[in-house]
Amino acid sequence: MKDTNRKFKSGFVTLIGRPNVGKSTLMNHLIGQKIAITSKKPQTTRNRIQTVYTSEEGQIIFLDTPGIHQAKNKLGEYMVNVAERTLKEVDLILWLVEPSTFIGAGEQHIAEKLRMTDTPVILVINKIDTVEKVELLKVIEAYKDQVDFKEIVPVSALKEENTDELLKVMFDYLEEGPMFYDPDTITDQPERQIVAEMIREKALRNLNDEIPHGVAVAIDRMHERKTGNIIDIDATIVCEKDSHKGIIIGKQGAMLKKIGSQARADMENLLDCKVFLKLWVKVKKDWRESDFLLKNFGYRKDEEM
Repeated sequence: MKDTNRKFKSGFVTLIGRPNVGKSTLMNHLIGQKIAITSKKPQTTRNRIQTVYTSEEGQIIFLDTPGIHQAKNKLGEYMVNVAERTLKEVDLILWLVEPSTFIGAGEQHIAEKLRMTDTPVILVINKIDTVEKVELLKVIEAYKDQVDFKEIVPVSALKEENTDELLKVMFDYLEEGPMFYDPDTITDQPERQIVAEMIREKALRNLNDEIPHGVAVAIDRMHERKTGNIIDIDATIVCEKDSHKGIIIGKQGAMLKKIGSQARADMENLLDCKVFLKLWVKVKKDWRESDFLLKNFGYRKDEEM
């Protein structure tokens, strides 16, 4: 029997942390669908991605931000600015860390930023499946006084351990509020942007370490055929060097075909239809230092909630 006296809660929650601590993996699991791309390489998330979790208890709008790191170019500056600005715009902050007692310069920088905000902070220790419980207690001890945390919640996003408890804790700290989005909504991201990110994810996973940081994806055309349940997508992978272009294309086009095939499978799952994907590769030297090109690829400095 439904509890009609229960208050519907809602609010905005940001996931913050160094690159590669599992923010996107956790968010994808919590909302039950893959929206944010994941990779073992840093700087996977470049834009602030907004996703929505809705249940009978309430609605949580997640903002998955780029990892906070030392910026080395204009793209890096953009990413850090997006992440740090979000701290002031939300109702609750989840700080994700790995289960290590070593608190490095990156974590100390984040802790410093969090100590300057009035927004409630929950420490989420991710990847607990990789350590023994005794070690986990040492991690909690190491972090507990870094910031005035409301709660400390250990989880494994990958193994889906304790994530239900994390949802419960989040609702404990959200106030009664309206339903901001229709219950069926899972993201505010345009399909074109999600599709572009799917291609970039496959590039991240398949290419050498030094190349992905210099890769962006532009969707040139996305057209649904009138004759059937088929979408044609033309996209361009942009890189910074001629040598990178050769690697992305691969011997006899093998690497580009691999990237395209893997991305197409994700697209068909997302769009629930057949996808014909055509990929090109172009060189735009130093695009990460160009305000015009950053804006063209969707990285907008003036982006507001």
